[in-house]
Amino acid sequence: MIISEAKPFQEVIDSLKNYQKIFLFGCGDCATLCKSGGEEELKAMKEKLEAAGKTVLGMCIPESCCIAAKLKAETAKNLKNIREAQAILVLACGLACQSVKDNDRFGLKVIPANNTVFGAVMDSQGNFFEKCSLCCNCVLDSTAGICPVTLCPKGLLNGPCGGMDKGKCELDKERDCAWVLIYRELEKLGQLDKIRQNRPPRDFQKVLKPHKLLAAAKQQ
Repeated sequence: MIISEAKPFQEVIDSLKNYQKIFLFGCGDCATLCKSGGEEELKAMKEKLEAAGKTVLGMCIPESCCIAAKLKAETAKNLKNIREAQAILVLACGLACQSVKDNDRFGLKVIPANNTVFGAVMDSQGNFFEKCSLCCNCVLDSTAGICPVTLCPKGLLNGPCGGMDKGKCELDKERDCAWVLIYRELEKLGQLDKIRQNRPPRDFQKVLKPHKLLAAAKQQ
């Protein structure tokens, strides 16, 4: 899940200074769940924009903006209003914003209303936690399913560092050291030998951007 949060409204209005007629996009997936681009947020944005003198021609919430087929299906229902707009304001993550741009047949200005914050898992209480850095060098097998790249502020692959104190991180005394958590979990699993393994430095060639995965490759 991609977590996004609303930009300050003044920043949004500044982005729209050259555009009067606006169409709003939300997202029925991540942005709805983290309350940055669901129905309530779009209605609130519409009210703010109209109070600022803008004309909101309509809004839609595709089931998932980053899947072209679902985005196009929802867009097709709103073609008349989108065609008349001067700009599209997207209340979702950066992926959604770029997907809307890629699939916009009218060449409109596409503007983000949100900042993209992190990828997360959601627990049963609806809280969001960053657990993975999408680093292309997964070490979870040897670290008992706990990601040191994400949970250690220094991203250490062979920890803990010398600053760890009584199981807490030197950068945040309220935060458990990731490598202490890893040690305890490996101990429970009877796999403490893994903590003695020397993990090589991350291969940063693997994280050169942008990545892509072509449909033909997935079928092989």
